[in-house]
Amino acid sequence: MSDKRQRARVQGSWAKPPPRPSRATVSNNQQTRHVDADPDSWGSGPQKSPKTFEFHQPSKQVRDVPPVKVMEQAGIHEISRGPSGVSRLRLLPGFLPPEEADWMFSKLLAELPWSQKTNYRQGDAYEEPRLTCWFGALPYTYARSTLAANTQWHPSLSTLRAAVEQACGCGFNSLLCNLYRDGHDSIGWHSDDEASLGRRPTIASLSLGDTRVFGVRKQPPPEENGDYTYVEQIRVPLSHGTLLVMDGAMQDDWQYIVSVSPSPPASGGERVPRSGPTHQPDLQNHVPRARRPQAGYQAAIHSQPTINLRSEASSAPAPTLLALRVGV
Repeated sequence: MSDKRQRARVQGSWAKPPPRPSRATVSNNQQTRHVDADPDSWGSGPQKSPKTFEFHQPSKQVRDVPPVKVMEQAGIHEISRGPSGVSRLRLLPGFLPPEEADWMFSKLLAELPWSQKTNYRQGDAYEEPRLTCWFGALPYTYARSTLAANTQWHPSLSTLRAAVEQACGCGFNSLLCNLYRDGHDSIGWHSDDEASLGRRPTIASLSLGDTRVFGVRKQPPPEENGDYTYVEQIRVPLSHGTLLVMDGAMQDDWQYIVSVSPSPPASGGERVPRSGPTHQPDLQNHVPRARRPQAGYQAAIHSQPTINLRSEASSAPAPTLLALRVGV
């Protein structure tokens, strides 16, 4: 019996003491509270009350981007009036009837001296995404590249010029032709504000071929620092045979573009039968029926006379631009 008790005492001496609690328990009036061993642990100390929401007026005024307008109705459209003057677009869909436009399209596409111009941007040369040709007594320079003077007007272009002059009530002494071979050809945002064209030139643009959208946007005010996000924009679909005339302060206050078409037309882009019409239309004394120029518009054109700038190198007048767009 004594041996068993001795073995029990020996075995009991091997037992480990119980672990100490990490925090002490203090009793007071039968209420128990726990004291954390680490007073710097999370949740200790006084708690801050949550902040209340305060509304602050935004420093910049929130503005909506203005919707893009679409211009399809024939007539004279005053699109802006400002310190530079009045900016006007005159739209004449069907200026050339379909049969005349078809004949002119196939004739000019085949016989004009189309070529691809090399331009320069920030010192780098690039090929224009379109073909061009120039007719005028003076060379024409834009994008740091020059088109040589060319006084050999194609007879069909001379006929077209006379018809446009009669409709607009002003004369034109130069012509820039642009050929957009497909929906990938384009021209970027620009204004025809070259010094050689004089101040506030009148520019008439005649479109032949597939319909392309002519985009117009307002120049931003100086405080916008060249940001065009909130400027007015207009889209003008230019269909086969349409005449568009820009005058007034258009070159000072607006820019325009013929952008890349998002998808090719269903016809493949070609409007005229491959054989083309077999007879030449009579465009002499041509003024579209029901679209004769209004007296008010003629007076406005004549109030902006052609400016004949002369230089020591040449006595030829400065260009008043007629632009021809041919799209296939």
